[in-house]
Amino acid sequence: MGYNARRAALSIIELFLERLAPYGLKPVDFSVMSTICHNPGVTSRQLCSSLNLLPPNLVGLIQSLESRGLIERKPHPHDGRAVGLHATPKGQALMVQAEQTATELELEKTAKLTPAQRKTLLALLQKIYL
Repeated sequence: MGYNARRAALSIIELFLERLAPYGLKPVDFSVMSTICHNPGVTSRQLCSSLNLLPPNLVGLIQSLESRGLIERKPHPHDGRAVGLHATPKGQALMVQAEQTATELELEKTAKLTPAQRKTLLALLQKIYL
């Protein structure tokens, strides 16, 4: 099971790295940006929890995305000690394109599957890690 899952992941990641290089996004950058875009105001703690990241690893990543003008920090509306992360218009525009590219490559890599099989595969994979 692990061998096959790893082989499938490697074939997708290899293409992902190639296709998303023009956006300057690695898989972890993409995951963080996507989570921020789809959950405006998410905190660093929530990102670490949902993406299984260690806080020290996230700090540099957030700083990098912020220095690129892709995200910004704003006071959290309900927790005065927390800071919410938000995609800037530049970050949102980048992610629209990057997510489209990612969707296209996933469809390409799973072309041998029917839509129903693709949906089933995704649901089964999520049962393993969720």
